[in-house]
This record gives sequence, structure tokens and C-alpha cells, in this order.
Amino acid sequence: MKRERFLKSIFGTGALLSIPFSSNSINIDELNSQIKSISEKCKGNMIGFKTEPIKTVKVGLIGIGNRGKTLIQMFDYFLNNKKAEIVALCDLDKTNIDYALNYLKSKQSIIPKTYANGEHDWQNVAKLEDVDLLLIATPWEWHTKMAIFGMENGKHVASEVPIAYTFEDCMKLVETAERTKRHCIMIENCCYNSEELWIMNMIQEGVFGKLTHAECAYNHDLRALLLHETYYKDQWRMKHHTERNGNLYTTHGIGPVSFYMNIGRGDAFKYLTSMSSKEENLSAAVKEANQNFPVIKCGDVNTSLIKTENGKSIMLQFDVHTGRPYSRINQLVGTKAVHEGYPSRLYIDGDELEFWGHKWLTNEDYLTFSKKYEHPMITKLKKISSSFKQGHGGMDFIMIYRLISCLNQGIPLDINVYDSVMWSVISPLSELSVSLDSKPIAFPDFTAGKWKEKRESEIMREI
Repeated sequence: MKRERFLKSIFGTGALLSIPFSSNSINIDELNSQIKSISEKCKGNMIGFKTEPIKTVKVGLIGIGNRGKTLIQMFDYFLNNKKAEIVALCDLDKTNIDYALNYLKSKQSIIPKTYANGEHDWQNVAKLEDVDLLLIATPWEWHTKMAIFGMENGKHVASEVPIAYTFEDCMKLVETAERTKRHCIMIENCCYNSEELWIMNMIQEGVFGKLTHAECAYNHDLRALLLHETYYKDQWRMKHHTERNGNLYTTHGIGPVSFYMNIGRGDAFKYLTSMSSKEENLSAAVKEANQNFPVIKCGDVNTSLIKTENGKSIMLQFDVHTGRPYSRINQLVGTKAVHEGYPSRLYIDGDELEFWGHKWLTNEDYLTFSKKYEHPMITKLKKISSSFKQGHGGMDFIMIYRLISCLNQGIPLDINVYDSVMWSVISPLSELSVSLDSKPIAFPDFTAGKWKEKRESEIMREI
């Protein structure tokens, strides 16, 4: 029964009925076949999707906690230039709404409608006729249901990460987006960091040659925040660590790497295998803080290995329990160059044997490459963004700039619904692999085979 509840939490009741398992074992081959077959309902018709241009994007914001407050600030440029308006605000805490109203009163002429009447008042935001874009910055368990309800009510949707953390919810998001023809994306800010965009530009210019391998992560000591009684309201994020064991936060690492490797644009994830270390650090922090939590289920460090359809490999790591410096690793290996992040270092392979494999570029040579291959997006937005708030070193502003500009111009977004669920579905698949002693688990194909069509990443367009 424990296994049945676990599978239900990942796949949902409907899919669970066709999963081959007994009380003692699961047939891995049949399970992987079932995962593939469940996604056969997808159509892939949201690739390249675009709508009519929206001159001024009317935004309804749900969730004005730590993340929502930052997102509001990223709209200064758009409010100033009449490219967007925040027309509705929703939060359970009225003080958060008061903060937003006070912030916006000098930024735009209209006063947003406000919704703070219970945990379902957000539905009234989604029903507003004058909302074009529903922006979601709430705890994880609300992301999928809010996104689906928003699309059903004719809204484009942009959700904070992860947009889903069960296989079932990923499928629901794809089905709803394809049926309603609404944009549904996850706003992954790390795709817009200057280092990642620099690497993207070097890939396009042939500096790395053919790509073979990448390593990425979300290694971030969150113990103090997880146990803080108000930072994550009601400690909602901590509760995931008592119930789940796998990679619970995949997208900061895998998002940029997916763009590096053209995932969904000529390549796709094929299968993964995942393992978690034992848990020590978070439970020690719970004891030291004298808090009352059940046993921590999530191991301190989760490591997942992913193989792509074209033979590339990816190592993805997750650790928010351990006292260590922040790192997304951001390693990329090609036939001509290698990059490693934290700190950022670049190696360029030589033409002669004596130059092979010895030294990273000197600081001087590194700066030469960083200037030569700076992403045109960064070059352009330096002039615009200097007068406006940045967010996470600038990547939050660029992320919102690209989202609103694409909607203004009526062109496809940088990140689509398939990217969003492919990066998110890693979480439940990692949990499944961990529970099955690191057995390889197949990826579903949400694109209906259209990942095979090679195309340039939208994030490389100048807009």
C-alpha cells in the first residue's frame, strides 16, 4: 500500500491503474513502456506557437511573497513605457497587497484590483476579462492548478518554478495548453544569466565544437530558510523534504543546459538514473532549532544522470541541506572547449598535442572571450536596464523583458510548455528511480516526436 500511494502521488489515479506492479516488485521494462505510452496523447502543436501582438500586456499577479515582490519590481521598465500594466493583485496576506499597491502607485496610473478573500480568491483574478497574462508566484502545490484554471479562462500563464512536480500534472498542463491554445510557461531566470547567455553565444559561434556532456546543479544551503517560520509561509517548502526523496528543484540547473544541448530542438532526454545520499544535515538543523518535524525523507545530496537521444550525458545535482557555497556547477564539455562555473573558467583546446588538457585560460584571455562572445541580448539591455531594478544580478529583468516583449510583438516565447514540463518532470522521475534502487527510468515525449526537428533556440533571437 505504501508503494501504491507513492506511485499514485507521481502518476495519478488514472495512470496508476495501468502501471505493472505487485506488492513486491515493479517490471521496469513495462513501467518505462507505460511512461512512453501515457504521453502519446500529446500533439506537439505548441512548438512555435504565437498569438496576435498585445500592445500593453495586462498582468494579474498571484502571490506577493518573497518572489512576487521581486517580480513586481522587474516591471518598472514596462510600466514606464506602457508595454505592460499590473491590473490585479492577489495574496492571502493583505499586508503583501498593501506593499504592492504602495509600490505601484508611482509606477502606473491605474490602481490594480485586489483579491485577498481566502485561498481560492485567485480564481477571480483568472476570470477577469482584462487580464492577458496570469503571473504565478505561489507555493509549488498551487502552480499547476492555477495555470490550468488560467488557461481554461483564456489567459496566458507564466509560473514560477517548478510548474509541476508530478507526472500527472505535467500531462495536464500540456493537454490544456494544446487544447486552449494559450501560452503556458515556466519563468526560469537562470536561462537569462549573463554567464549562461555567454556560453549560448559561444556554442552558436562554434567555440565548443560538438557538445558531449554537461554538469549542472542547485546546490544552495537553505537550512535556515527552510526552518524559518515565516520566510516560506507555514514552512511549506520544508514539508516537501519530509515527504519526498529525489531532486526536488531541477530547473535552475537543467534549464540552461537544455538550451545548450538543443533539448526539444533536435535532441531530447531519453532516460535517467538517480540516487540520493543518506540524510544527516537537515535533521541536525531541525534538532538544533528545536523544531518538531517528522523524519526527513529527502537525502542530503541527490545526483541524477541523464542520457539524451543523441548520446549526450548530463549530471544534475540537488543539495539544499549542506553548508556549502552556492553553485549551479554549469560545466559544459565540447570537442573544442570546456567551461566550468563557480568560479567561471574556460579552456580552449589546442591544435597541437603539447597544448592539450593543461590549463584554463588566463584572466586576460578569459576576458577577451567574454567580451568577444557577450550575448547580443546582454549588450542591448545593459543600456536599458541600468536605470531599472535588476533582480538576481540582472537575469530577472532580462527574463521579464523577453516575456513581455514576445507578447508585445506576437512572436513565440523563449520557453514553451514542453520545455517547462520536460524540466519539471525530472523531479518525479528521479523520485521513482531513487525508490527503485536507481533503475533507469524513461522520459515521456511531450512533443509528439517534434523534438527531432532541428531549430535555433528562441533565446538566441534579437528582439
